[in-house]
Amino acid sequence: MSEWAPHTARAKEWFESLRDQICAAFEDIEREAGSDAAFEYTPWSREEEGNDNPGGGVQGLMKGTVFEKVGVNCSTVMGSFPKEFAGQINGADADNPGFTATGISLVAHMANPHVPAVHMNTRFLTTGKAWFGGGADLNPPIPYDEDTEEFHAAMRAACMGHNPTYYERYKKWADEYFHIPHRGVDRGVGGIFYDHLECEDDAAWERNFAFTQDVGRAFLDIFPKLVRKRMGSAFTPEDEAVQLEYRGRYAEFNLVYDRGTIFGLKTGGNIDAILMSLPPRATWS
Repeated sequence: MSEWAPHTARAKEWFESLRDQICAAFEDIEREAGSDAAFEYTPWSREEEGNDNPGGGVQGLMKGTVFEKVGVNCSTVMGSFPKEFAGQINGADADNPGFTATGISLVAHMANPHVPAVHMNTRFLTTGKAWFGGGADLNPPIPYDEDTEEFHAAMRAACMGHNPTYYERYKKWADEYFHIPHRGVDRGVGGIFYDHLECEDDAAWERNFAFTQDVGRAFLDIFPKLVRKRMGSAFTPEDEAVQLEYRGRYAEFNLVYDRGTIFGLKTGGNIDAILMSLPPRATWS
């Protein structure tokens, strides 16, 4: 058993608890809109030749009146990276390709163009090293400065409780990461993104885990507020056209550049769960 196995188990329990809280909050919003939409949960098992315990996860998916499509996935997987991919992962290489990974990943595409789409992900990985990564970013087809400010304020507060340098560092990282080079535009209005928050010992793990939990709590607090603010807004066919074109840009980023998509495909994850981030409808002009 890996020395980090108990830590992976604790992180897994938290991610699944956060999943349950988020899904309940989103279903409450659907009830407020007069919808009976609910999440459907589909378990999946990973396969890896020669691995008796490769892990798996549960895909949660809801299509409703407010949430046109929202996926909230949790997974815990373990095994070995393909040798040609191992060298791209922190703490792994072709001679030491073993890993464990547990996390939660969420993407929500909203029915109303005035309600921002959103992405949130937090995870704990072990290779020859152990670290946390994650973040949350807002993706409005029609941006509102006050929504952007409120979302960033929530992320800033989550960061400031742990390290006064985190917010500016991780905001900058998000701005750089969620850029679409071939379009010369950003995917959204940003948020925070962090990776390789390394755990040298138990004390570091506890600190990094506490920060990761606060990121999840901040998301759970702020995003439903933004949804409720905008979900009753009237919109025009022109607004919807803007939304669908924006979703095309979102899909391009996730298929070409997103690390999570690449990681899932390279490690034999569930295809439907990996690609749940893609919008239900999009246009390219």
